[in-house]
Amino acid sequence: MATMKDVARLAGVSTSTVSHVINNNRFVSEAIRQKVTFAIEQLNYAPSALARSLKLQRTHTIGMLLTASSNPFYAEVVRGVERSCYERQYSLILCNTEGDKDRMDRSLETLLQKRVDGLLIMCTERRRPSAEILGRYPSIPSVMMDWAPFESSSDVIQDNSLLGGEMATRYLVSRGYTRIACIAGPRDKTSACLRLEGYQRAMAAAKLPVLPGYIIESDFEFEGGFLAMQQLLRLTPRPQAVFTSNDAMAVGGYQALYQAGLTIPRDMAVMGYDDIELARYMIPPLSTIRQPKDELGELAIDTLLHRMETPDVSQQLLVLTPELMERASVGRG
Repeated sequence: MATMKDVARLAGVSTSTVSHVINNNRFVSEAIRQKVTFAIEQLNYAPSALARSLKLQRTHTIGMLLTASSNPFYAEVVRGVERSCYERQYSLILCNTEGDKDRMDRSLETLLQKRVDGLLIMCTERRRPSAEILGRYPSIPSVMMDWAPFESSSDVIQDNSLLGGEMATRYLVSRGYTRIACIAGPRDKTSACLRLEGYQRAMAAAKLPVLPGYIIESDFEFEGGFLAMQQLLRLTPRPQAVFTSNDAMAVGGYQALYQAGLTIPRDMAVMGYDDIELARYMIPPLSTIRQPKDELGELAIDTLLHRMETPDVSQQLLVLTPELMERASVGRG
């Protein structure tokens, strides 16, 4: 493999001149530039990204730590992050933890050892990344996505889940439903707890009772929604409408209703949360609360880049505003 010294030798110039041509950071005469360019082509020389990063103390790489899930929401967030990285000429290294604490800590250590310029973390509170590991690399900035920090200086980006839960439930109330159940997410996620609290607030504000068994905690996954909906269908009286705390569980709920021979929304109205791409293609299309996933990815990258350039600024808490998406899964109660 050719080196910069080989290029310099063939072009008859110094290695610093070759560097100036490659990086275009100093004036080099056109004649010399052509010689260097010809030598590069002849030797099929490719600059070493590693050597360049060591010299510049910047790798132009972002690491992202993510709890693996079948929930399409996370894939859509990653897509937004990756697009934003590409547009800003950064590479993304993605590590899925599959919910395993040891794997998460090992992945975190690997990312930090590779000297990523910054770190995005999107995991549950129950399995938080090691504060001890993060503490060994204090100069690498990080942004927490979806939950609050734990004694860290990381910036945080959150969905306004309390407002979103209220919006979803108020919408069901406004359509005339009075027996409204909630399939809540796992209690180890702040967003799940806040969406449930929003549901409870809206029910209380409308002076509607939450009947026994009408709140079921699940896991934000397809199967969790399926099993939770089966539980609700065994209740007497059966709910008229269900607020599922994310769209993945709503998909599972649709399947349970289909297997029971019931029709949406005639027999049961279903309200989701996230507005994953699949939501508008379901039968019927799913009414839901939209989280701006592409904007979340873009905001996360821009916040991280800002922190990298200005490390001394105060910690930021950025909250995204949810939006109601009215579709055919909610009728009139």
